[in-house]
Amino acid sequence: MNDPADEHRRARSESRDADRRPLRLLIADDEPLIREALADLFGGEDSIELVAVAADAGEAIELAGRTRPDVALLDVKMPGGGGPRAAREIRSLSPLTHVVALSAHEDRASVVEMRRAGVAAYVVKGAPAAEIVEAVRRWGSSNRSAPPAARTT
Repeated sequence: MNDPADEHRRARSESRDADRRPLRLLIADDEPLIREALADLFGGEDSIELVAVAADAGEAIELAGRTRPDVALLDVKMPGGGGPRAAREIRSLSPLTHVVALSAHEDRASVVEMRRAGVAAYVVKGAPAAEIVEAVRRWGSSNRSAPPAARTT
């Protein structure tokens, strides 16, 4: 018979291990310079692992299905159906992935369309780097309690 105290200690240990696991991030933007800048920005963050970089919505969807990131940082206006399509399909393929929109467009229609597609946050390009990193950290932290294998439903 299992000792409840042992089970509790094991669960606490697994939780601590998950807290140390890097946050897994997918970036999708059709502009090569933006992709490179974001990869550099997040590459300098010890607690964030860049697991995939995509140039369009279709590639973002495919990579999210394979990598199951904690957060997908998506450009709103990109080829292949744009951020709204990518957000909907990523949320369908990987329900525990939080989607953060990153866009040069602040207009209400773009924000509403992305919110309807299931994004957790909307950040405007040109925001300070710390604000972009904070949005990713905030939405990725809730997923780190489950190991990647448990999140591949």
